[in-house]
Amino acid sequence: MEKIKITDENAVSRAVEVLRSGGVVMHPTETCYGLAVDVFNENVLQKLYKLKGRDADKPLSILVDGLDMAQEYGVFSEKAGELARKYWPGALSVVVPRKKSLPEFLNKGHDFVSIRNSSDTFSMEMVREFGGPITTTSANKSGGEPLYVAEGLEGVDLIIDGGELLKNKPSTVVKVEGDNVQVLRQGDIDLSEEV
Repeated sequence: MEKIKITDENAVSRAVEVLRSGGVVMHPTETCYGLAVDVFNENVLQKLYKLKGRDADKPLSILVDGLDMAQEYGVFSEKAGELARKYWPGALSVVVPRKKSLPEFLNKGHDFVSIRNSSDTFSMEMVREFGGPITTTSANKSGGEPLYVAEGLEGVDLIIDGGELLKNKPSTVVKVEGDNVQVLRQGDIDLSEEV
């Protein structure tokens, strides 16, 4: 397991190299440490589920670099687009109908996908340089507490050490179908006016 400081000038390019080679990257976000893999690589997705001890039926969210990329993989109604434009980048995950551009093996059996555009600079630079969506899931065993320090999970290939993170609230998760808005998890962003 390799570990480098977020301040290392090669941190982003090294993370992208690991993602492209089918590896798992632990990195800081604005909420906690997360795990990133290439959403188009079935083998590394299976590895991610295994190292988290996560039920294979439980869907993963994807991280994008903005609404344009998000619309390549999810169907954004006018309301979903409005929420994304208002709160992105930020701690809001928007659950929308998935497009066929996502591989069938990602969240198999689910018609929706959770998409996020993080306000964390490193996360966004990594997605931009990678050139496509990556997973975003907390770097802990399934059901465990989120990690706020760069401690390794068995099976992680690269840790980007951003030091100890502030214990911020998790992202708010909202499902949007047409004009219907349903808050699935209340997090840092209050959407009571939007529902």
